[in-house]
Amino acid sequence: MQSIDPKDHTPGIVALANQPRKFNRAFFATVWALAKPYFSESDERWKARGFLAAIIVLTLMLVFINLQITDWYNRFYNALQNYDQAGFWKLLGEFAILAFSAIALSVYQTYLTQLLDLRWRRWLTGDYLDRYLSAQTYYHMEVFKRGQDNPDQRIADDLNLFSQYTTSLFTGLLSAIANLVAFVGLLWVLSAKVVIPWGGAEHHIPGFLVWVALLYAVAWTWVAAKVGNPLIWLNFNQQRLQADFRFSLVRLRENSEAVALYGGEPKEEAQFKHRFDRVFDNYKRLILRQKRFNWFSSYFSQVAVILPFLAAASAYFAKAVPLGFLMQISSAFGNVQGAFAYIAQSYDSFAQWHAVTDRLQGFRALVEEVKTLREGAPEISQTKREIGATGFAVQGLSVNLPDGRSLLRDFDLTLAPGDRALIMGASGAGKSTLLRALAGIWPFGQGQINLPEGDAKLFLPQRPYLPLGTLRDALLYPAMVANTPDDRIVAVLNAVGLSELAQYLNAMEPWSQILSLGEQQRIAIARILLQQPVLIFMDEATSALDETSETTLYQLIFSELPNAAIVSVGHRTSLVPLHNRLMTLSNSKLVESH
Repeated sequence: MQSIDPKDHTPGIVALANQPRKFNRAFFATVWALAKPYFSESDERWKARGFLAAIIVLTLMLVFINLQITDWYNRFYNALQNYDQAGFWKLLGEFAILAFSAIALSVYQTYLTQLLDLRWRRWLTGDYLDRYLSAQTYYHMEVFKRGQDNPDQRIADDLNLFSQYTTSLFTGLLSAIANLVAFVGLLWVLSAKVVIPWGGAEHHIPGFLVWVALLYAVAWTWVAAKVGNPLIWLNFNQQRLQADFRFSLVRLRENSEAVALYGGEPKEEAQFKHRFDRVFDNYKRLILRQKRFNWFSSYFSQVAVILPFLAAASAYFAKAVPLGFLMQISSAFGNVQGAFAYIAQSYDSFAQWHAVTDRLQGFRALVEEVKTLREGAPEISQTKREIGATGFAVQGLSVNLPDGRSLLRDFDLTLAPGDRALIMGASGAGKSTLLRALAGIWPFGQGQINLPEGDAKLFLPQRPYLPLGTLRDALLYPAMVANTPDDRIVAVLNAVGLSELAQYLNAMEPWSQILSLGEQQRIAIARILLQQPVLIFMDEATSALDETSETTLYQLIFSELPNAAIVSVGHRTSLVPLHNRLMTLSNSKLVESH
């Protein structure tokens, strides 16, 4: 197969997929686009709305309890100032009821929020898996080499973080708005008793404490945005770099034997250290920026504690207001100021939420662009039908690369049941790509391919895929026929020369690492015998076997499936006698030898 140069592809999606944006209308439109389907289109939408409504009600009830506690501060501290022992004990009992109610509401609010997160993540995971797996999108993303990093991380981690951050920040914002509505009026009224000594006179400013809280929150938010905005990109990049580092470690585990045979440990170690250095450097910048952000945030939050006391101190020391009033002002001011400054206080979480949203949007945008490119290109038409007298048929087939370059032009082929066609040619001529087109997974080109219905075909690549699971799962992949008896599987293992594996039929092992490539290719042949396809594509599927074993296994397929049509790609001349038709691919033409 010819290599595909990523420079040949339309640019733009990499920037979209990997560059985060600012907090603007486009960002919140993206959040809405990601969140809306679960609450408006999914099968769980009514349950999701119910959970959301319950969370909103509990949040509002918590704000009401908080309002009652603020009033309680006034009465309790006045009772202390007046040495009112009976009132003291009564108010302690009142506080116990309020505190228990607040605890119960908070516990259930957290529980329902986490439950909504969990259910939402499950639905999002299913939705993204559908997008990723449908129409071989996962395969075409790799073929296009579009620059998307670690789609596994997007699905495994980012979906979880998106649901968590969205619900928690929504709940926090709702609580802030409710607190503002509940307390701003109270604080405005309390401000009437606050005097400002200036020029030898006392002045009253309507809503003075409200304006102080607002101006202070605006200053805090502005500083948080200036200092904290780089956290968006740093968090975005940290997840990507850590995923790259983890992926390189997984690659070593999957190719441990090859690395050991090459003695490639120094090279691998150098690569690991290079990738981890990038993780380290970015994380160092992240924590330094986080330190600066925490410095300003802590400063503003501590000063906010004393602001209401400074504002009301003159009235208190003039004995114009009691101690309870001072404490009530402190509580009301704290709630109003906290509501105004919610974004500033939660800016770090907003930055991480932004980074997660950008990564998910990049993934979705890439999936959609791959889909558009696939659908916009001239497509090979496929018709599925039962194999009849004419068998497998190809008419006017032209096969292209994604950039439009031609591999094969105007090719016709008809295979009758039992026909065995061998495709040969120089390395890089495009034989494997042609085989993928014949198998129905390569869409780039033109022409008509008639394929058998359902699971009646089987494709065997040079390196077979062995799924996670038992040896039985590997043998029955992908059909997974549950009622296949053990004695049938054991008989097939014996036939393909893997009798020693029969005792491990139900063992859960990393079979792709335990078995040699030759043994894995024997597993693939066993799949043919177990699943009985009527059309078989073999892309150098016996290249790791000696010629005698190769011939034996081909003859086994012929005897077990005499009516199966076979299309093979290979280089060995020993394959020629095993096929009744020979075709050579050269200069975009497939010429059949007679």
